[in-house]
Amino acid sequence: MKKILTLSACILSVCTAQLKAQQTAKYSWSNLPKAAVPVFKTDTFNIVKYGAVADGITLNTKSINAAITACSAQGGGVVLIPQGLWITGPIVLKSNVNLYVSRAALVQFTADKSQYPLVEGNYEGHASVRNQSPVSGTDLVNVAITGGGIMDGNGTGIWRAIGKDRLTDAEWKQLVASGGVVSENGKSWYPSEAYAKGNTIKDVSLIQAGKSLSDYAEYKDFYRPNMVVLTGCKKVLLSGTTFQNSANWCLHTLMCQDVTLTDVHVRNPWNAQNGDAIDVESCKNVLIENSTFDAGDDGLCIKSGRDEEGRKRGIPTENVLLRNNIVYRAHGGFVIGSEMSGGARNIFVTDCTFIGTDIGLRFKTVRGRGGLVEDIYIKNIAMRNIIGEAILFDMYYMTKGGSTLGIKNIPEPTEATPQFKNFYVSNVVCDGAERAILVRGLPEMSIKNIYLENMVLKANTGVQLIEANNISLKNITLETKDTKPLIYVESSTNINLSGIKYTSAEQLISIAGERSANVTLSNTNTANSKNKPDFTSGADAKMLTIK
Repeated sequence: MKKILTLSACILSVCTAQLKAQQTAKYSWSNLPKAAVPVFKTDTFNIVKYGAVADGITLNTKSINAAITACSAQGGGVVLIPQGLWITGPIVLKSNVNLYVSRAALVQFTADKSQYPLVEGNYEGHASVRNQSPVSGTDLVNVAITGGGIMDGNGTGIWRAIGKDRLTDAEWKQLVASGGVVSENGKSWYPSEAYAKGNTIKDVSLIQAGKSLSDYAEYKDFYRPNMVVLTGCKKVLLSGTTFQNSANWCLHTLMCQDVTLTDVHVRNPWNAQNGDAIDVESCKNVLIENSTFDAGDDGLCIKSGRDEEGRKRGIPTENVLLRNNIVYRAHGGFVIGSEMSGGARNIFVTDCTFIGTDIGLRFKTVRGRGGLVEDIYIKNIAMRNIIGEAILFDMYYMTKGGSTLGIKNIPEPTEATPQFKNFYVSNVVCDGAERAILVRGLPEMSIKNIYLENMVLKANTGVQLIEANNISLKNITLETKDTKPLIYVESSTNINLSGIKYTSAEQLISIAGERSANVTLSNTNTANSKNKPDFTSGADAKMLTIK
């Protein structure tokens, strides 16, 4: 009777846990996050009626903003930018306004930097001094940029610095001849002396107590603006428009709710400094679909503030759906981090393609960030010509991640210790990468609960799992050149490798570290490995079970 009661209690406990998990899982693939879409009146306000001239000479800042102000004041509607070349300074959006950029209209933001006053903004998770963004809006409701036209941020040769190694000889000579300043070592070009001076001062853009904006004026050119910045807005729509050549990040939504991007195009040069396509930061209810991003930095990027400042804000990015998107040449195709101190959760990514990106799926953080990233669901991803890792989880972003083998004094986790857990990734095909998979956690905070399933990964090297816990690789085909070992496990526990397919390997698996444990290899043909598993740095054969 006692055994029966014990068994019943266990069953009840498992069922309760499963029910609790179902109740706490807010979304699933059958119940995806949704974003409310703004609705506008049909009243149309043509910028020409407010004095705008498409002659490529006239500065239309006042005319465009006057049309926007009038539209909003009269209850909203459509502000029409017709076909033509429209030179303008910063555009400030207002509530209930749909800024419609007509097909073949080119909105060219002026190269005259005096038109962009210094403002208090936010960049890379910190309150920062910036030049006013070409397009901005704060605390708005019902706002949109639509239409098939082009908005050009004029970043190349005006705002951004660039390294000599990122240009051809002819391009470098032409750039130097245009003006600007070449660094003392001759390896970098800066658009002005003010930029060069700002580049030498640490944290020069951070807003300091007791200082006014005028105190930063001598470094003005260094504070490159993000092209489109929407802060604290509700019901945002970007549709059909091309945003290109941004001075810094291209699209930045900050603390917004109900954000929709559809059929959006971002075109930044591959060498555009900090040329992220879109950064969704501390936002809730987001849909990005059917869009194409060609970026100089990260492509589709999720953020939520940086370090203590981000933790104090405490606003995660949550309830996000990304589908049917293409990313070219970016540093990462889909990215979370590294500024993720406010956390991220309930993120769904499906049916996306990454071509020529540095990394495919990129999840990055570092000690000091803090923040919890959890409940990330990804499926149906195609990649080609990935320069680094096809899939990367890394807690050593911008730092040197040395081996932790033999470490005796593991730090205690604090609020500044980041966490990655509960990632579900399936149906991934990658044709060409340096490494198939890298998972690299911290000794005080391993990366947990990562489920990778149904993949074909062609890469130079295979899989590395370092400081990881409860990692599952199921039905993974690895076609690699370097196979000694094909799979490397270091200081990791509860590793389940099932259905690993490969043609041949010098060594299928290697386990290192006395803190490794419970590694299981099943449904895998070990006969294609020329050498038996090896165990180093305190690892032993008891850590591996082969079924």
